[in-house]
Amino acid sequence: MSRIVIRNLSKTYSGGEVVALQDIDLDVEPYESLCVLGPSGCGKTTLLRIIDSLIPKDRGDVLIDGQQVTHPRPDIALVFQHFGLFPWKRLSENIVYGLELRGSSKGEIAAATEHYIELMGLKGFENAYPHQLSGGMQQRAGLARALAIKPSLLLMDEPFGALDAQTRELMQEELLRILETEKRTLIFVTHSIDEAILLGDRIVMMSPRPGRIREILPVNIPRPRRIASVRAHPRYPELRNLIWEMLKRDLDNNERARSYT
Repeated sequence: MSRIVIRNLSKTYSGGEVVALQDIDLDVEPYESLCVLGPSGCGKTTLLRIIDSLIPKDRGDVLIDGQQVTHPRPDIALVFQHFGLFPWKRLSENIVYGLELRGSSKGEIAAATEHYIELMGLKGFENAYPHQLSGGMQQRAGLARALAIKPSLLLMDEPFGALDAQTRELMQEELLRILETEKRTLIFVTHSIDEAILLGDRIVMMSPRPGRIREILPVNIPRPRRIASVRAHPRYPELRNLIWEMLKRDLDNNERARSYT
């Protein structure tokens, strides 16, 4: 049974004038890492927000574990590009904020603090405030806070997009390591072809607005993965070129469309 089932999903804005998503059909398997790739404005973030029930859909069905999504679920964590740390809280306090909201016991909070600080390589910075941390460390703290509530579904909206290239690769490797040790179903939105290939079991290619699923591509690179081994795999250049040609076609079509308006 699929973990997530989406059928005929559509979403509009501005009173129906802007069609963000149109007739989306998608199945996500348990413990799958699914990457969503497409041009800006194609509805990728809208799709995540609907799955997390942060915004309503106009039409269609979204089911998780066979149940219609009608309200935010406690087993889903959504991570945005902005770190979202509270500047007045220390790192350890930021990490366990979600657990405190749930009324977890002091023992559970203490155990989670120790575990996720160790897991994310943040030991020694427990009492630091966000402004005292590097961008990469802030992102690790944000990811630790999401993982601390033990979500069975992790939704990530370009979480590494604001990081420099070196830190971004370190965070990609970190996420790969976490997914190996703590099984999660992952939907990861990105603009990066390389990131999608590295992290995804499959890649959902979205069309320009109105956002539709153009194609779903299997990555077919074995796990466990590391950046070097993925780039050395013969499937990597083949898949990268295929995706680039699809995205380039969209850009060329958009340029032609603008020239005629």
